[in-house]
Amino acid sequence: MELILFYIAAAVALFATVFALTRSNAAHALIYLIVSLLAVAVIFFLLGAPFAAALEILVYAGAIMVLFVFVIMMLNLGEEGQERERQRMHPAVWVVPALLSTILLVEMVVLLTKFDGPQTGALITAKQVGMSLYGPYVLAVEIASMLLLAGLVGAYHVGRRFRSNDSDEQSIAKPTPESREVNN
Repeated sequence: MELILFYIAAAVALFATVFALTRSNAAHALIYLIVSLLAVAVIFFLLGAPFAAALEILVYAGAIMVLFVFVIMMLNLGEEGQERERQRMHPAVWVVPALLSTILLVEMVVLLTKFDGPQTGALITAKQVGMSLYGPYVLAVEIASMLLLAGLVGAYHVGRRFRSNDSDEQSIAKPTPESREVNN
């Protein structure tokens, strides 16, 4: 039974990842990436690592994806982007992610009703993970946080540069009333 559930979760992760890579719209790709991360969490749970599954959901599907949403919002494409988004947001766009998420939900319900604890290995507590992360691996944790911060700042500056270039081109193309008075 667990082997079948493993293959279902792996297939959902594979399809969701392929869809995330092939979408041209960043918001749609983000939705598929979240589904993929949830499928990986189910795989962790099936392998006897419920704590790793919870971390996968909280850290990756939760916190990092919220960071990606903020970056997408920061790169606001204006009215043209909103109009394109309205045209693309047909109900059919949501069918595949909803279907994949429903498969994962059913799978997790089946697992949780039959779960009686980890089958293999010793149970690792949250305290042990925290002691490892902030003990010998504290430098790696801090470097990872700095990389995320640098990525966010870089995305902001890239988006800001494109928006300021667009406004500069528009101001050059259309003289304002103040510039006409200065020229006369």
